[in-house]
Order: sequence, then C-alpha cells, then structure tokens
Amino acid sequence: MTHPSAEPGELAERLKQRALGLGFDRAGVAKLGPSPESEAFRGWLARGLHGEMHWLARKVDERVDPRRLFEGAHSALVVGLVYDQPIPSPPEPQPTGRIARYAGGDDYHDVMLDRLLRLGDELAALAGRPVRWRAYVDTGPVLERVLAAEAGLGWIGKNTCLIDPALGSYLFLGVLLSDLDLAAGAREPDHCGSCRACLDACPTDAFPEPYVLDATRCLSYTTIELRGAIPEPLRAGQGDRVFGCDVCQEVCPWNTRTRRGIPADREGLRARLAPRPTWARASLAWLLGLDEEAWRAATRGTALRRAKWRGLVRNALVAAGNVGDPDLVPLLERHARGSDPLLAEHARWSLVRLQSWAR
Repeated sequence: MTHPSAEPGELAERLKQRALGLGFDRAGVAKLGPSPESEAFRGWLARGLHGEMHWLARKVDERVDPRRLFEGAHSALVVGLVYDQPIPSPPEPQPTGRIARYAGGDDYHDVMLDRLLRLGDELAALAGRPVRWRAYVDTGPVLERVLAAEAGLGWIGKNTCLIDPALGSYLFLGVLLSDLDLAAGAREPDHCGSCRACLDACPTDAFPEPYVLDATRCLSYTTIELRGAIPEPLRAGQGDRVFGCDVCQEVCPWNTRTRRGIPADREGLRARLAPRPTWARASLAWLLGLDEEAWRAATRGTALRRAKWRGLVRNALVAAGNVGDPDLVPLLERHARGSDPLLAEHARWSLVRLQSWAR
C-alpha cells in the first residue's frame, strides 16, 4: 500500500512504527550533519587511539558529516536491538573461555541488515514518493552511536557505549540514511553523573579519561582486531576471555537496573542472537585443539569469524595461562613447539605463567 506524502513528524512516526514492527526494540530519527561528538572523532584518530583499525581513518569527512555519503542525504532512521543474553554455566567443572555476549549466536550484521534492507525497500510506499537510501550495520563510514544519540535513543556514556535509559547498553545499532525530511527526536541528557564504575573496572585501563577509549588497550580490540602479539602488559588483564570483553557494561548501573525492561522478542530476532551451545562456555582445551577447518565449521554464521582462527587460538593460549589449570600444559607445550611463531610465543608466556601459579 502506497501512502500519500506526509509531514515530517507523521512520516517519522510511520517509519519508526514500521521498524518496531520488523522486530527492532528502538527506533529514532536524527538529522544529518556534523556534531560535537562526530568532530571529536578527528581528534581521537589523531591521538592514534584506533590502533591498527586503519579503515576508521578512511572517509573521515563522511563519518563526521554523513550528508557526504550520497547526494540528498538528509535524515537517519536509527534502530536498536537488545542482545542481552544470560550466560549459562559450563556443564561440568573445566577451564572455559569467555566470549562477549553479542558474539555466540547468529552474526548480528546478518540479523539486523536483513530487516533494515526490508525497511529500505518499503520507504517509497511509506513516504508516497521515490526515496534514495542506504543501510548500514557496523560496516559503513557512519558513526552509529553518534547518530543514535542525536536520534534520542540514549546518551554516549563514559565507557563510550550508547546507553538507553530503559534498556541499558547491550544494543546493536543500525542506520538507514535517506533523502527524506523526517522530524528528529530529542536528545537524551547524560545520566552518568559522578559514576565511574566502568572506568575503574576496566581490567586493562583502556580509558585515559571519561568518554575516551584507547582501543589499543581494550580487550575487545586486542582479542578481535589485533592481528599480531597481544602486548604482554595486557595479557594478565585478559583473564579467561577469548573474544571481546563486557566488563564496562556489566558494571554499569544502567544495565543492572534495566534488565527486566527488555521488550518481548516479537519477531524472533533476539532468539537468533542467543549463544549457540558450543559458544555459551567454550572449553579451553577444545579451543587449543582446534584446527582451521574445525574453526571454520564452529564459527560459521557468527561474528566470531572476525578474530580469525589464529587470533582465537592466540587468545585461548593467553586465557590458559591465566586460569592456572595444569591439565592444559600438554596443549600449551604442543603450541610452544609448533611452527607458528606467534602462537608459540604466547604458549611459552602461558607456560611461564602456569609455573608461577604452581609456586
């Protein structure tokens, strides 16, 4: 059904309701253009806090001002999907590796983008005219958190995550840019106040100051994006984590107080994000024994592919040294004698650390 042209406020409401109908938990509208937060991105890059994520330094002008992405770009419909999932206990006492809550189920890029593209295809009918649009889920030159804050979905907290006052920060974000004139939402005030729970809890001191993340010290960077050796001073702080880190979100009061407010999973999107049994609590012994073919099979269709096989095994080697289980020594010794110099170095580090546990 094609709708007649509507006023910006009516059209924005129409699109937000349709987004909610497709299974998203939040939807808001932002006008496109530079903002203080997007301009600060230039300074963050200049300080080198993005590490080896060189793609972030490409198309900087477009990230700062999304109107540059295509002619006529005017508004952004920003959607949010809660991914907070309870982490089950391991079935039996054994050393396990923790993965970030978002990563153990179906890849969020696929889950989100499928619905965003469907919404994009419906824009012309909803607006009553042809519409130019583009959809992004954490893959294009857009600053999703900045646009989400501009759309009123929440505020960017001291841990640099977007925090929805009702749902917390366990949110995937997607952006649908268009040439539509849509009424923008009102910005949410910053509610962090004097709280610094996230800053104090970070196991690797990745926040040089509130609202600024040094990615090169963040475990979500060192265990996923970094391709070389994990810096030795950060390895102990990694603990048993083998993919990402949730500490700064786990301690946030806005997550602990809002967990019961998660909307019903109307379209089954959240069910697709639930961790698969393999990844709910992955055995470190199993991870250390994975070859590349088994890794491909186990990670098919998940965001875990991002770390690559070598990265995941590297992370498991560090975790093995941190958990202090002597039963893992034979697997560590095998890697220490192996032909891969990166894995061998991390295995030797873990063997030395295990010896310290035994003293």
